[in-house]
Amino acid sequence: MPENISRQKFLQYTAAAGAAVLLSSLESLAVETPQKKLRVALIGCGSVSNRYIPHLQTSSLIEIVSLCDIKYDRAVEQNKKYNVGAQTYPHIDKMLAGVPFDMMVTTTDMQAHGMLNKKALMAGKHVWSEKPMANTYAEGKALFDLAKSKKIRIWGAPAVVNSPQFEYMSKALQDGKLGRVASAHGQYGHTGPTWSAFFYEKLGGSMPDLGVYNMATLTGLLGPAKSVMAMLSIVKPERTVDDKGKIKVEAEDNAHVLLEHDKNVISHVMCGFNFFDPHGHEAGTQSLHSIQIYGDSGNMRLIGYDWETNGVVMDTSWDEPPKLVSTDKGGYVWQEGATKIGEALVTKVEPRINAEHALHVLEIIEAARKSSETGMKIKLKSKFPWPMV
Repeated sequence: MPENISRQKFLQYTAAAGAAVLLSSLESLAVETPQKKLRVALIGCGSVSNRYIPHLQTSSLIEIVSLCDIKYDRAVEQNKKYNVGAQTYPHIDKMLAGVPFDMMVTTTDMQAHGMLNKKALMAGKHVWSEKPMANTYAEGKALFDLAKSKKIRIWGAPAVVNSPQFEYMSKALQDGKLGRVASAHGQYGHTGPTWSAFFYEKLGGSMPDLGVYNMATLTGLLGPAKSVMAMLSIVKPERTVDDKGKIKVEAEDNAHVLLEHDKNVISHVMCGFNFFDPHGHEAGTQSLHSIQIYGDSGNMRLIGYDWETNGVVMDTSWDEPPKLVSTDKGGYVWQEGATKIGEALVTKVEPRINAEHALHVLEIIEAARKSSETGMKIKLKSKFPWPMV
């Protein structure tokens, strides 16, 4: 490498080299089967499947061949509701022994993700997993290594890096439009899910359910975190949920997480199940920002949520008012991850989403818990290809 190459050129060079390696890997892993469509099996036919199933059906390159749920009637109901025409199964073992498929989409309770994803990988199936892909970083790294050893792939939600707004903000940072970047903030919360107890049980919590979005966005924009400090708490020790009635809350429902990035940049994520927000899960009319990044020449704010984006406000002038830019969503929706990954396997085009990024966010969540317990700053060891755009 020439001695006078700029940092930006170096980052572009290394990112291109990394992309070339990933592309070569994807080409070797692309579906080598006679059929023209990627055969998908979806496990977990609860509320999230109401978004995943119809989105998967929009792709001409994907066919849903199996639906599975331990509450078998839900698999049957979703098969009928969306006219899928798939085989239905009450257990993953029966699904793996049933109709052949290429990729499993995991949308079950988060505590089961690691175990289910391992079963699919062991059977030679690609995996797209809702967040998190595992319940600990060690478990997630083992899944990643297992997939690599079998020449298959695993990816994990969220898909926030796919949005045009993420791309705009990333390029703005790389172009130095904010000057010397110093700080960033992300926030996302509501008053808590009522339909299932798993959100409040051990290894659940507001971080893997909500904070994971902002963690993925901020690290995707600012680069991998080097260390974490956090304070977590349980504000409501009891909750009433549809499936189990009154339960004891075992996982944090309130979290503040500080991330240290390269060049002394610090970001902060706050999330919880005690945040009153009349918008709730609907951000279509949201005019407030959920992500903000500050530099010494300007700041920019992501309007709406990073999983449902409405635009970016750029504030870079002492004299002119802030400008709303990048309002076109380009078809981006939070549930598109499995579809985009499935299509990538068919077309042999490496997606922007990568498993290393999901693993890094998983390590952040685990480190935040350790930091809150010990009062210590926790150093991180994982990284991912960056910049992502």
